[in-house]
Amino acid sequence: MTATLQTYLDPRRNALNAVRLVLALAVVVWHSFPLTGHEVTFGPVRQLLGSGPVDGFFAISGYLITRSWFGRRRWVPFLRARLLRIMPAFWVALLVTALVLAPLSLLLEGRAPTAESFRAGGHYVLVNAALWINDYGIDGTLQDVPYPDVWNGSMWTLAWEFLCYLGVLVLGVMRLLDRRWVVPVLFLGAVAGVVATSYGPVDNYFVTLGAHFGTMFLAGALLHQFRESVPVRAPLVVAAALAVAIASFLPDYRVVAALPVAYLVLVVGASIRRPAFRLPNDVSYGAYIYAFPIQQLLVVAGAGVLPVPLFALLAIVCVLPVAAASWFGVEKRVLRLARPRTRTPAPASVPQAG
Repeated sequence: MTATLQTYLDPRRNALNAVRLVLALAVVVWHSFPLTGHEVTFGPVRQLLGSGPVDGFFAISGYLITRSWFGRRRWVPFLRARLLRIMPAFWVALLVTALVLAPLSLLLEGRAPTAESFRAGGHYVLVNAALWINDYGIDGTLQDVPYPDVWNGSMWTLAWEFLCYLGVLVLGVMRLLDRRWVVPVLFLGAVAGVVATSYGPVDNYFVTLGAHFGTMFLAGALLHQFRESVPVRAPLVVAAALAVAIASFLPDYRVVAALPVAYLVLVVGASIRRPAFRLPNDVSYGAYIYAFPIQQLLVVAGAGVLPVPLFALLAIVCVLPVAAASWFGVEKRVLRLARPRTRTPAPASVPQAG
């Protein structure tokens, strides 16, 4: 019997949390270059390291969020679960950056935080609280660093991910996800958008990013739709990896590599069977939202003079405890509210003696 994605990817026993953590730490490595004033000059490596980890996130989300809809098919629990997964930890990260990390950066520079700096931090929290990042910096901080005026260069992708969630919600409520042709057509349309923006005449910020992220999310959704027919075989994994590597020489590798990337991250997550890699706790989100500000703080503290590999390693060592605190202190607690409520069955009546 040929193993398929349906039979191979156990919803409860898989290593997708480990895969997502690796992707989040790859983002740390990627950001270590510009934050320390360096650049990746070789185009294929720049594309794979700069886009690959986030694309992998979107592909996994496309698969899992589509599966989540079919597991509930009710819009209120679905939307509540998505909001609780993203927003509370996001708000806490904004507050920690504004009230802790930004003042600490001033102290490291030999300056005392002032009422004005805290007002700037409050502005940073308020204008970004709706998930769309309107202001990347906090006035008066991060002035003398290689990548100035940006406290979080990762959070901006979260709004696009949430838009993908809303797309699943709309398609699900309209019962369009039940039609086998809808997701393939949307995927081809998104790929056409990548061609139009990366190779063609369209030059629009929203169309470009919508096509890029939409393509990767829909690649995961497409694999979910055809999970019963998608084989899991070592030669296909090797072929997918080669396709991604070759496509990285193109101006935008997604026109070829979207499905191979989605296949790789899902199959790798399904294939790792060792219990040590089946992480019950997902610290990848915390790593993703806290890494950039922690890396900026390290640069302010003088660690930016380290070689990029050492700086990236130091950043990972500093990020992981904060990511764990985010998971255990915020995310895991809040996610309990998203679980379906189960009613305790009433006890059966007991006949009276008599």
